[in-house]
Amino acid sequence: MHLFYTPDISSEIYTLSEEESKHAVRVLRITKGEIVELIDGKGNLFTAEVADDHPKRCTVHITDVKKEFNKRTFFLHIAMAPTKNMERTEWFLEKAVEIGIDAFTPIQCEHSERVVVKTERMQKIAVSAMKQSLKAYEPVIQEAQSLIKFIESQASFEGEKFIAHCERTELHPALLKNSYSKGKNALILIGPEGDFSKQEIKFAKEKGFIEISLGKSRLRTETAALAACHTFNLINE
Repeated sequence: MHLFYTPDISSEIYTLSEEESKHAVRVLRITKGEIVELIDGKGNLFTAEVADDHPKRCTVHITDVKKEFNKRTFFLHIAMAPTKNMERTEWFLEKAVEIGIDAFTPIQCEHSERVVVKTERMQKIAVSAMKQSLKAYEPVIQEAQSLIKFIESQASFEGEKFIAHCERTELHPALLKNSYSKGKNALILIGPEGDFSKQEIKFAKEKGFIEISLGKSRLRTETAALAACHTFNLINE
């Protein structure tokens, strides 16, 4: 069944945005009387019947609603240094939303190679992936900010906080799968291609972040972030 994003839906009769109307009528060839599904990004999944198949203002009539559709009892926030090639960061976000992520924040680190991130574009990617994977909750995409500022802003985070890095010491950081407690909220920091600096790791630890490893292989930034996302979700299956 076809799924459309309707963030401002508030009544039984609703008109899709011009973009969604065009996609429904011109691309998918949906006609009057057909049944479609709608999500508002706030947890609601609507079933609706097309009342008017106008290509610029397609109108539907809501016939059913499932509230808190597939609601999770845990929360995952990944803060990652954007990659030099932005397509790799966008790829990560798309796949992470499909797997399951609740918030994403681009962070600027000492070794960062990119500082500019177009939040609006990232939000569009997240919405598209949300629709693709039939999720009713839209992930929160925050504005890019410095690692230090971000860490300080998370002092009241209710859950477990981790920093993944490649630094090796006599006490190798434990794997995420052995450090995370099932069912708990989690906040995971993923560094840039050049990894976090020693000073950044030290600061994060002082603020309550636990050092973790994602395995023996040295992973690309976006691969490490996706591995963390997948591990978290797999544990919570």
